[in-house]
Amino acid sequence: MSFEKQRLDITDRVVGKFTDGQLNLYLEKEKIGQMVSENNYELKSGYEFNNSRFYQFADGLTGSDQKYVDCDDENGWC
Repeated sequence: MSFEKQRLDITDRVVGKFTDGQLNLYLEKEKIGQMVSENNYELKSGYEFNNSRFYQFADGLTGSDQKYVDCDDENGWC
């Protein structure tokens, strides 16, 4: 198994809130950026706006999907 950067589409989870005349963008309760002008956003590192969609880059596991379980006489792998 290894970690690999994955690009996740989070568009449906991004919420905009006006504060002091500025549109701030949030993913759940975390502020991820702000709108600078129409279709122009200033986002925190790890986020991207492309083709009218918001993306988050996150580490994801790749490779074998073996899982450890407690099995008799199998040393944990079954």
